[in-house]
Amino acid sequence: MNALSTALSATGAAGCVVAGLTVAFRWNRTNDARRAPLLWLIWAIVVAVTIGLLGTAANILGGWPDGWLSGFAGGVVVLPIGVVLGRIDDLAPRSRGVLVATAVNAGLIVLVAMVYVAAVAGLGRTPEPGERSILWLSVAAAAVAAVLTSPARSRLEEAANLRVYGERHSPDEALRTFGSRMSRAVPMDELLLQLVEILRKTMQLDSAEIYTGDRGRYALAVSAPSRLTRVVQLDDEALAVATRARVQGNAWLQLWTPGLLDGREERALRCVMVAHLGELLGMIVVERGRDRTGFSEEEDNILVDLGRQVGLALHNVSLDSALQASLEELQQRNEELVASRARIVAAADEARRRIERNLHDGAQQHLVALAVNVGLVKSLLAVDPDRSTEILDGLRADVQEALHELRELAHGIYPPLLRDRGLGDALQAVANRAALPATVQVADLGRHDPDVEAAVYFCVVEAVQNAGKYAGEGASISIRAGVDEGELWFEVADDGDGFDAVDSSLGHGFVNMADRLGAFRGELHVRSGPGEGTLVRGEVPAGANPAVGAT
Repeated sequence: MNALSTALSATGAAGCVVAGLTVAFRWNRTNDARRAPLLWLIWAIVVAVTIGLLGTAANILGGWPDGWLSGFAGGVVVLPIGVVLGRIDDLAPRSRGVLVATAVNAGLIVLVAMVYVAAVAGLGRTPEPGERSILWLSVAAAAVAAVLTSPARSRLEEAANLRVYGERHSPDEALRTFGSRMSRAVPMDELLLQLVEILRKTMQLDSAEIYTGDRGRYALAVSAPSRLTRVVQLDDEALAVATRARVQGNAWLQLWTPGLLDGREERALRCVMVAHLGELLGMIVVERGRDRTGFSEEEDNILVDLGRQVGLALHNVSLDSALQASLEELQQRNEELVASRARIVAAADEARRRIERNLHDGAQQHLVALAVNVGLVKSLLAVDPDRSTEILDGLRADVQEALHELRELAHGIYPPLLRDRGLGDALQAVANRAALPATVQVADLGRHDPDVEAAVYFCVVEAVQNAGKYAGEGASISIRAGVDEGELWFEVADDGDGFDAVDSSLGHGFVNMADRLGAFRGELHVRSGPGEGTLVRGEVPAGANPAVGAT
């Protein structure tokens, strides 16, 4: 090996090492969208290393080029080409495809060369000069054959399938490609339609159908050719048998699913049960005329394997649907919670304004009048004792009235009776103050969280007030409450006029009650009808804490 060849070879080998280290250092520090220059550099490394290995093999086989490292001199040319290609933006989208194709073909060529090197080494001698030309030609022929094997096989397979099956694909094409198509996020309806069309073509069927459903009711989802919707209903016994079945023919269908045979008793059918985790999710039904070749064992096995894959796909779809439904329900609950919080804040503000108004117009006025009268008494004591005595007697009544006003105001904020003696006595007091005759039936409620008791109490007050306003004359009210299985419940029923609870929107009072109970994960139910009276029922966990986010 002369000095120039040695220098180029060493430069090429060193360049491959440096380029490899550069790629290794920068790969994880570069995002996927900006890796095209690195991919072209990897391509240049693959080409340079391939040339170097072929040069080494050529040196071993024929003594040329001079020196086993001479092939790496090609890296001096290839590596700069890779750097230049990496700077061309238009070539960036093609970098991955070119790299894959180059790596595959380079690997095949190097494999062929290594096989020849191993064969020559096994002979224990170096080829004579006259044998080298034949050896080079055979190596080149083997390399070309290796590169062309894959595309040639694909073309030959298509031609054979076309002659044998009448199609470009073999009967197991649907099985081999279903998984890959399922991973491409193709909508399930379209995926199943593609499946029945491929089945019909590759297996030379008169028709192919897929039924989907659950709990014994299965409807025709897709078919080739297209057919009217058909529904198959299975009783419990047939459902249990079908879930454990694999692929069945006409006799089995006649016994367990005769609906699938209606109108085609003279045809040859195969039915594959699509099940997953012990649940029957659907059926694949294929049909041929009896005058044609029956279904082979290979075709039955293909259908069974395909049924497993379809079962997994349908199970995943049901999981996705359940997740989507849960997300929609969660979103709806979140929207209701936001609206409920806004209503509760507005109600709290209104309650504060009402308290301020009641204090100003009621108790405050009485106290101002008391102050004025006390001053008047002080000025009259010396000159008109009789008049002073009269005013003092009036002051006593004014004090009693102011005290009554304050008690009523406190009762509206949080009734002392509820705090001191519990829900039962507080509800009895509500019935005593009701505008209509009211009865109370309360079991031993015990004591609960004060906020829960207050929520139930004010809901009952609201329901009783609504009944007093709208039930009509001559109506009566019944108040019931109790604790069942850890739930505190109440019912307020009247036998008045009632209303259409289905078509009518519930009023502000019912919304307030629902918000109060909802803050503690409780529920409100209203049942009414024209002339049937009204029943308001609420339940709340007896030991509930306020729901997350409640105000």
